[in-house]
Amino acid sequence: MKKGQTTAHVRIDIGGAVITSSITNEAVDELKLQVGQQGYAVIKASDVMVAVD
Repeated sequence: MKKGQTTAHVRIDIGGAVITSSITNEAVDELKLQVGQQGYAVIKASDVMVAVD
């Protein structure tokens, strides 16, 4: 987890694959997230764009 000025990047390991999410610092505080804590990823997206060169 890396907090910025307004948002944090939270990484969740799901069996070797890693999901990264940007959430507000307020959400991190409300959820009382800690590094190494077990958590869940709920994925809800209307658009996901991934590209490589």
